[in-house]
Amino acid sequence: MHVHVITGDGEAKFWFESDIELARNYRLTRQQLKSIETIIEEHYNGLTGAWKRYFPR
Repeated sequence: MHVHVITGDGEAKFWFESDIELARNYRLTRQQLKSIETIIEEHYNGLTGAWKRYFPR
């Protein structure tokens, strides 16, 4: 499972199966990446639930 994050400054991709892990970063600062990671952590259950509903196995 992963999520793509696109902002006016750049974009990033995070894996979030066992741990939240940065996969790719294009022009986002460390501070921006940390903020995004915090948001992913706060919404982890919702993100994984939505992923499983969209991509049933």
